[in-house]
Amino acid sequence: MEYATLGRTGLRVSKLGFGASPLGNEFGEADPAEGERAVHCAIDLGINYFDVAPYYGRTLAETRLGAALEGRRDKVVLATKCGRYDVDGFDFSAARIRLSIDESLQRLRTDYLDVFLAHDIEFADARQVVEEAIPTMRELQQEGKARFIGITGLQLNMLRRVAERIGAEAAPVDAILSYCRYNLLITDMDDLLTPFVQRHGIGLINASPLHMGLLTAGGPPSWHPATAEVKEMGRRLVQFCWQLGIRASDLALQFCLQHPDVATTLAGMSTVEHVRQNVAAATGSVDAALIVEVRTLISPFANRIWPTGRPENQDYAS
Repeated sequence: MEYATLGRTGLRVSKLGFGASPLGNEFGEADPAEGERAVHCAIDLGINYFDVAPYYGRTLAETRLGAALEGRRDKVVLATKCGRYDVDGFDFSAARIRLSIDESLQRLRTDYLDVFLAHDIEFADARQVVEEAIPTMRELQQEGKARFIGITGLQLNMLRRVAERIGAEAAPVDAILSYCRYNLLITDMDDLLTPFVQRHGIGLINASPLHMGLLTAGGPPSWHPATAEVKEMGRRLVQFCWQLGIRASDLALQFCLQHPDVATTLAGMSTVEHVRQNVAAATGSVDAALIVEVRTLISPFANRIWPTGRPENQDYAS
């Protein structure tokens, strides 16, 4: 397993990270015992970055991950989030964030987090994130409940604007998590966010290398927000790879893991098989020519994204 430093935090994190949302049944029913075995297998194979959130399974993923990490907490870099608690349930107030971290610590069976992230901030008022949420998270950092803090979201321009506004008065956030903006189907993270984090030494986390299940043999979940055209392109890409005798998911993960500025790429896992497949892909050789061929194949529908969050926080006009 390869490791990288998360921005200026000093945290050494595995280039392949464990996305724990599947433990909360976000992509179908997950067996709790198998999920625990998957967590243990991941640690044994060198994965040390674990990402979860209260929103995943509406606290279920945190509860299951906490149980699986019992006795192994010192072997991992543990991240969870605050601010999003349901499909339409958002609260970035100081009081809720303080309550949220205490609830998460209890579920995760630990007394501190390595990384604490404001979740999907495009659903919030930017001013509240800058003036209330982040200062509260900094206070929790000073209190020892979180070693480092950051923000997450789909809308890249908002992530950058919020970090810029924070930086005008204090220090920028320690980490930014971007999802579904850098994979085989889309790479505009490098246009809208990557240069900014490079300049400021902010740790960059890339999530959803499989575009939230779209680049898998099983296909995306029913709730996936991509357009029908993008889903069809994903299906064609998976079929193309299958005809070559390879898994599209492996190729997609390898593509993301090549990014020189991403500290860790989060792949969702809930079974030992998932873990072993992803580690094998991460440590295997990369077919650069095939990646170029696939990127050419999908080019007519590349860089397509969907609206999420408040209208004023969108990257692109609808």
